[in-house]
Parts: sequence; structure tokens; C-alpha cells
Amino acid sequence: MIKAINKIRTRIISFVNNDKDYPILAAISAGLYPLLYYYNSNFTLVNSWSQFLFFIITYLLIPIGVFSLLSVSFKRVLRLKKLRKYVLPVLNFTVFVFLVIISTYGFKWMILSVSLIVAIILAILLQKHLKKVIVFQLLMTLLVAFKLVPDLYRHVTYSSKWMDLSDNIENVEFVKKPNVYVIQPDGYASFSELKKKTYNFDNSHFEQFLTGNGFKLYNDFRSNYKTTLSSNSSMFAMKHHYYNNSNSKQNELYNTRKTILGDNPVVSIFKNNQYKTFLLLDISYLLVNRAPILYDYCNIDYSEVPYLDRGFTVNKDPLIDLKQILESNTETNNFFFIERMLPMHITNDYSDSKGIEGERQIYLAQLKTANDWLTEVVQLISKKDKNGIIIIAADHGGFVGMETTLESSIKQTDDGLVTSVFSTALAIKWPENKAPGFDVKLKTNVNLFRVLFSYLANDKGYLEALEVDKSYTVIKEGAPVGIYEVINENSEVVFNKH
Repeated sequence: MIKAINKIRTRIISFVNNDKDYPILAAISAGLYPLLYYYNSNFTLVNSWSQFLFFIITYLLIPIGVFSLLSVSFKRVLRLKKLRKYVLPVLNFTVFVFLVIISTYGFKWMILSVSLIVAIILAILLQKHLKKVIVFQLLMTLLVAFKLVPDLYRHVTYSSKWMDLSDNIENVEFVKKPNVYVIQPDGYASFSELKKKTYNFDNSHFEQFLTGNGFKLYNDFRSNYKTTLSSNSSMFAMKHHYYNNSNSKQNELYNTRKTILGDNPVVSIFKNNQYKTFLLLDISYLLVNRAPILYDYCNIDYSEVPYLDRGFTVNKDPLIDLKQILESNTETNNFFFIERMLPMHITNDYSDSKGIEGERQIYLAQLKTANDWLTEVVQLISKKDKNGIIIIAADHGGFVGMETTLESSIKQTDDGLVTSVFSTALAIKWPENKAPGFDVKLKTNVNLFRVLFSYLANDKGYLEALEVDKSYTVIKEGAPVGIYEVINENSEVVFNKH
């Protein structure tokens, strides 16, 4: 061991002290740390092969080409030889800083401008020490590479076995084939929760609009998980995933976006029953890791989504596409999943928090906007399709009562704060305003589609395999880190280690 360390030390000293230029190594050291840093910070956003190729080209191959070309040019062109000693230091410092900044903050031009000016000055001052800088950059790369190992291991060993269904519902045959519209307002708390002191909001006007248009409201409905990805992946899989690892500190299991984008039994079942499937989004949040879209149509194309997207770069109005689709697909059976990031939830960041009451007011203002949008969607669909099933189903609650959503990872003693996280709006317009008697089984998101398919197939046998109506969260403070059941099947707030 000691011999090996001494051998490495000798090689490093030899590298630092010789007079050779290493343009390729300078380029690699400038790009490799930012690349691995980005993966370590955003692994679930960039775990596709197309993104990996993009990062290899952008962070490594292009710098290697530029460094090599300019290094040769400054050697051979007489007028440039005087500046040759500054070429690699300036390139290394500026590329390293540029890639670190865009990997951390995105393209914030003021931050980039100031940082690059500082990088150029440091490069000129430290040009004699470039090789020491390269060694330091490579050591940083080694450290972040070790931090990436758990993510890579979970990615390689990920199994979709949790999605295996216990019955043959994937072969279900519908005897009724109305168009189905699942409209998801992000973070819309249940109608009963909005009346409680935590939210203290009079939503009666919108409730009257819904009931007046044939909707049945499902009070006390809730989600099984607390985030869009964890909730929707379970809903479309019709199974609990329990975050895929009871000892994990991660908030999301892997491949949630892939599941939601169509690699799930729900979309397969609709297609098997000759439905056309449509995914209509207002932002690119579900598309950032470029998972295969298995819906027949999505209103956002990957050509519109930047590779460094965090999910909020592309903004669209799903209603524009919905109007066109309703008019051009009158002869087919259609399934729609329409998502709008309204009213969302309180802030994710303490530094951005307006306090408990301030966050409540912001949320309620967004709720009113969500009501206006939902009203427009319902009116549009009802005008074009009088016999369709319209389902308004949120993915989680609004977290009102807390200063930030981060508090949901702390063990709570106030039951109202727990229900604020999971309380979820559900309203359904059944054909002919006749809800099936077994809709009493609609308690949580995980069983939404199973109940719907039982109705469409006119077969209550599928209800025998309902998932347990429990809600789970990741706890990081106030108790040993892990997954906890926080609401049981009787809608009681509990705290049981999973």
C-alpha cells in the first residue's frame, strides 16, 4: 500500500515538474469534474443514454478538440507564440468555471460574466501552476466519483418488479368505452381539507360549479405519497412502491418519469382496448430525463427540451392542443392525461419562504387561478364530449401550515400538518351522472385506475386486488431516517416505520 502511494506521488511530482504541455489532460480535468458533479447533484434528471452522450460531447470531446486545436495554433503561428504560455491556463480555468456555473445555476449571465472574468485573471496569475491545478481538479473528480457510486449502483440494480400486479387486470376488456379525461391540478388539496383551519378557504363557488356540471366530489380523498413523481408513478402502476428502499434517504425512486410517461399498466390497458392516448403538459418537468414517451401523442417534443433543463424551461397551454385534438379525434376512443402545475404547493426553500401565513396566501391565490383554469377545461370538454368520464385528481396536497415543504420530512406532531401534505382533490363526472356503487373504494390515488377499470369492464372482481390505502413519507429528522406510514387505511394519522 505504502509503495503504491509513493509510486503515485512520484508520478505526480514528475508530471508537475516536467516542461511538456498536456492539452488533452487539461481539457479532461476541466470538464470531467463538472460532468460528474452535475450527475451527482441531478442523477434522476439525467439518467438516459442520450443525455450521457450529450454530456460526453459537451463537457469532454468539445473541450478536447478546442484545447488541442488552440494549443497547436499558438505553437505554430509566429504572432501567437508570445501568448502560448497563457493558452492552456486560460482555457482550463474558463472552461472549468463555465461548466461548473451552468451545472449549478444554469445560464445566469451575470454570474457567468463575473466568474469568467475572475477565472481569466486567476489563469494569468497562476499560469506557472497549471499542472498543480490539473492535479487538484482530478482529485476533486475522484471525490465526486466516489459519491456517485451509490447512485450508479441503484441505477444498475433497479428492478421494476414492484410494478408486478397480483391479478390479470392488464388483460381487462372494457364493455364501456367512453373517452376518459384525467385532469391533474398539481397540489390541489381535497375539498374537505380546504374547509379546515389550516387552509380556511371557502371553495363553495367552485364546488357548486362542479356539482352543477354533474361531478361527484370525493371528500377526504388523499395521495399515498407526497411528491408529483412518487404519487403519479404509484397511481399509474396501480401499486405501492414504498420509495423502493425503506432505508433510502432519497425522496424519489428511480425511473418515476419513465413510469409516468407510459411505461405502466394503465396506458397499456387503454391501448389494448383500442384507445388513443394523449399526454398534455404545461411544463417539461416530466420530460427532463428524456425517458421514452409511450403515449400516442405528447404536446411537448423532446426537440423543445434543453439537455440542461430542470423542468421549467418549456411552457405551454395544454388547452390549445386539447381543443384541436377534440375536434380531430371524434371517431376514436381517447384517454387524456392533462397536467397543470397549479396551484402547486408552498415553497421548497426556507430562504424563499414568506412564513406560514404568507405561504398560505400565495397558495390560495394560485388555487383561485387553478379554479379558473379547471372551469375552462371542464366547459371545453363538456361542450365537445357530453358522455366522457372527466376525472379531476390531484397528486398531493398543498403543504399549507408549514413554512416550506422541507418540513414534511420532519416527524410531525400536528395531525393537521400531515393531512395538509396528503389531502388530495378528487371529483368525477360519471356518464349519465351515475356513479358505480363501489366508488366508495376511492380513498387514495393508488387505486384510482383500478376502480375506473372495474367500472369500464363492469367487473367488480378486480376490486379484490386493491392496494392498501395508506400514505407514506420519507422522514429525515425527528426519527431514524427511513420510510414511515403516516396515515393508515382508516384515514388516521399514525407514525409507523415501514
